[in-house]
Amino acid sequence: QVQLVESGGGLVQAGGSLRLSCAASRGTFNIYDMGWFGQAPGKEREFVSRIMWSSGTASYADSVKGRFTISRDNAQNTVYLQMNSLNSEDTAVYYCTASAGTSIFTRSDYWGQGTQVTVSS
Repeated sequence: QVQLVESGGGLVQAGGSLRLSCAASRGTFNIYDMGWFGQAPGKEREFVSRIMWSSGTASYADSVKGRFTISRDNAQNTVYLQMNSLNSEDTAVYYCTASAGTSIFTRSDYWGQGTQVTVSS
């Protein structure tokens, strides 16, 4: 059972930056895909970014393209989300997710507890 632990959230002014981290443990050999979803107050959880564990191929939601960068450290079993040029619409709880054997678009098998990102204007 893969466990995911996020860190790096916080309060930042508009235009600022944050870096989220997600450390995976237990059964990480089975990971195919990892990524991030965000859930703003009163809204559904939405896709933000993902990265294929073996190839490093990344994809992004249109709303974050050019501002967010996802990366991974295979040796540390950690995924990062560098968030730049933040605005108030980025305010959300960000959840790390991982899938075994398929894309997180198809199925997310594991979820972290979430980390709050608040952008003040």
